[in-house]
Amino acid sequence: MKNLFGYTILVTSLILGATTSWAESTNQRDTSKITQIQEIRNATVKISYADTTFLIDPMFAAKGFYEGFPNTHRSYLRNPLVDLPLKPETILAGVDAVIITHTHLDHWDDAAQAAIPKNLSIFVQNSQDQKTIQSQGFKDVRVLSQTSFDGVKLTKTGGQHGTDAMYRVSELKKGLGEAMGIVFEATGHETVYLAGDTIWRPEVDQAIQTFKPDVIILNTGNALVDGFKESIIMGKEDTLRATKQAPNAKIIAVHMDAINHMSLTRAQLADYVKAQNIQDNVLIPLDGETLSF
Repeated sequence: MKNLFGYTILVTSLILGATTSWAESTNQRDTSKITQIQEIRNATVKISYADTTFLIDPMFAAKGFYEGFPNTHRSYLRNPLVDLPLKPETILAGVDAVIITHTHLDHWDDAAQAAIPKNLSIFVQNSQDQKTIQSQGFKDVRVLSQTSFDGVKLTKTGGQHGTDAMYRVSELKKGLGEAMGIVFEATGHETVYLAGDTIWRPEVDQAIQTFKPDVIILNTGNALVDGFKESIIMGKEDTLRATKQAPNAKIIAVHMDAINHMSLTRAQLADYVKAQNIQDNVLIPLDGETLSF
């Protein structure tokens, strides 16, 4: 799994004031009730929720370790574009389970496979990914539909990793494959919805309407592939759409600045968020930054 795409396998907080006020507000709260979401890098996120810690889509490679993804925007650049902000052992400290939304290289790479203990519980989207990860030596790999893990209810949500036009191209469809989102629920805690690698689809609307999340994590790097103007994941306009669909939710934007085919930067998104006057609803964490709710 050395390349992501090749049409075979595809593929801060800049708004500091809001982050600071939220962090201060947690000082008076029972720490067992606090949800912490740490942006590691790219789509790698660490979620501490109801006394359980999940690591999402780990990519641990050093800066520039992989070639750029063929047939994508800026494929001449080597991935990742930036350093991992923390050592793998620090990232893995306290992790109870790993969730892999799909097995593209920028969500599940060789470095992560080497660092993660083989007996750690891993949740995946389907039996194909389960077999792939089991073949890498992992012992406890579970297909996620709806389940409970250490008191946290996990529900798989749908989406599509690109446009309908992209999925009409057979090789591109194969490369894009499937990807899932996840909803985290626990009594006394905010409901968290991580949308995963999807464009805005009816499945996203359905997840918001059904679960009414308090926190929504979006992959907003506006990733581009050759031959198409549209993105294979979300972009800046989707942050605005999320604030309209879920006006009481906090939107966390990740999956930017680290992979060659991302065309939207944090700085550009921050400018857009300010121009749309949605800075009270949208957070754009830096690599390594932790947000508390």
